[in-house]
Amino acid sequence: MARVRYAYTPENLEKAVRAMGYEMPISFKHAMEICRELRGMKIEEAKKYLEEVIAMKRAVPFRRHKKKVPHRKGLEGWYAGRYPQKAARYMLKVLKNLEANADYKGLDKDELVITHAQAKMGRKLKRYMPRAYGRSTPRFKVYTTVEFVAEAKEEA
Repeated sequence: MARVRYAYTPENLEKAVRAMGYEMPISFKHAMEICRELRGMKIEEAKKYLEEVIAMKRAVPFRRHKKKVPHRKGLEGWYAGRYPQKAARYMLKVLKNLEANADYKGLDKDELVITHAQAKMGRKLKRYMPRAYGRSTPRFKVYTTVEFVAEAKEEA
C-alpha cells in the first residue's frame, strides 16, 4: 500500500493534531459539503453539529452540488440543503479519532480549531450489472478519503 500523505501540514506540529478516514464508502459530494461546514469550528462544536445532522435536526447547506436540492429551514444565508446521515456518521468517527489524538498529545481539546477539512476522491470499484439484450448498467462503488487538521489558536 502506498504511503498516504496529508494535503496540509501545519506550521507547528506540536500544537496540532491530524486524523484521516481512508477510503470510506461515502459520497464524495456529501463529504465535501460537510467539510466546508466543519472548517473553522472547534472539535466539540463539530461533533455536536454532525450529531444533529444524523438526527435530522440540522441540515447541511449544499453550496456547490445544489441542483435539484430542496430548500431546508434553518439555513442561514443559503437555501439548498440535505441531511447526509451516512457521511456524517463516518466523519464523526474521524472527529472522535482527532479528539483522541489530541488527548494522546496532551493538548487541550477545547482550544483546538479545525483549520483543515478536506475530502478527496478515493478508488472507484467498477462493477457492471448485466441487462437484457446484451447490455449492462454500471454499478460503481465510490470511496472517499477525509482528513482533518486541528490547531491551537495563536494568542496575539
